[in-house]
Formats: sequence, structure tokens, C-alpha cells
Amino acid sequence: MSRHYWMIPLLAVGLLVSCADQRSHAQAIYMLVDTSGTYSQELDKAQRVVSYLLGNMKSGDSLAVARVKSRSFSEKDIIAKVTLSKDPMQINNQKRAFADKVGTFKADLKKGSAYTDITGGIIQASEFLNETGAGQKTILIFSDMQEELDYKTVRDFPINLQGIRIIALNVTKLTTDNVDPRRYLGRLEWWEKRARNAGATDWRVVNDLEHLERIFKGRG
Repeated sequence: MSRHYWMIPLLAVGLLVSCADQRSHAQAIYMLVDTSGTYSQELDKAQRVVSYLLGNMKSGDSLAVARVKSRSFSEKDIIAKVTLSKDPMQINNQKRAFADKVGTFKADLKKGSAYTDITGGIIQASEFLNETGAGQKTILIFSDMQEELDYKTVRDFPINLQGIRIIALNVTKLTTDNVDPRRYLGRLEWWEKRARNAGATDWRVVNDLEHLERIFKGRG
């Protein structure tokens, strides 16, 4: 057998390892934006977060932004999604188109939804992130974390968040929280317990949106 023939499988393995290694260094972010009730008034801040994320994305990274509404387990709730190409010029076009979609959504939103299906949005987010195959997977939840479901919606069951970190952003305090802060602290504690029981690699609450770089520090 010619020495060239046994080299072919080795080359193929090398290419597979190279592709897997490149994919593992990519990051994927799925941002859930609460559009219920008065929280829909926070969309200006959400748009600034999206601008920050786009500015720090690299080739191979994936980003999706989806709305949280009465029932959120649907791809129809994804406002915009993208995986950046290797071509720098194409990357700029992709980022611009993504920002335009988010801006259009914000401008067209007339009123907030009646209910808040955070769990459904998280399940949809985990499916998207796992499909990207990225090495670092993050769900950002831009919400007051007050889940409210109609009587037909079932979300009281275990969910799987293995390999995904969860970051709650801009968790505003409700009027009832100001009356009794234990409600606010208890709500966050409940979500942290649920995320960790589901296998999430991390749970964090970040209300200081001026220092978002702390979330993604250490990225090469």
C-alpha cells in the first residue's frame, strides 16, 4: 500500500479536529427580552445591550434575540439571529442587518403582552444554543423575572440547561418588592435554584449595565 493512502485518513481526522476546535472556541448567546406589562418600557436598555454584544462578537459567534411574551416556546418569537461569517465585510453587513431588525421590532411594539412565559423562552433558547455547537453558551434574560402564565400554559416540569450559563439582566424591582424586599430576593433565589438543578454552569444577576464587559471577561 502506498504511503500516500494511509495519510488520507490522518488528514481527514486532522480536519475534523480542526473544525471541532474552531467551533469549541466560538460563543453563542441567546437574549430573551421581556415584553410584558410595564417592563416593555425597558427596551431602550435592551437595545443598548444588543449593540454591545454585536460590537464584541467575532467570526463564528452566534447571537439571537427573542421576545418573552404569554407563550414563548416558539421560533416565531426570535426577533433576529445570526452566526458571523469569516469575511470581515460580510460580518459588518450581518451586524448591521441584525441591529436593524431589533430596532424595527422595538419601534413596532405597541404594547406589552399580558403574560410572561420565561420558562418557555429558556427552553427555546437552550435548543438554539445546543444546535450551534459553540464552546461557550449563554442565555441572557432581560426581565424582572416575574413569571406569569395563563391557566392553560404548563411549565412546571424539569428543564435541561447542561453546559449553559444563565445571566439575568436589569432585574427591576416591582412595587410589591419595594413593600417587602423578601419577595424580590426570594424570586431570584427560586430562579437560581431552578437553573442550577437544571445543570446550568452558572447563574448570575447583573443590574449594572455600564460594565457588561465583566460578563465576558477573559475571552481571547
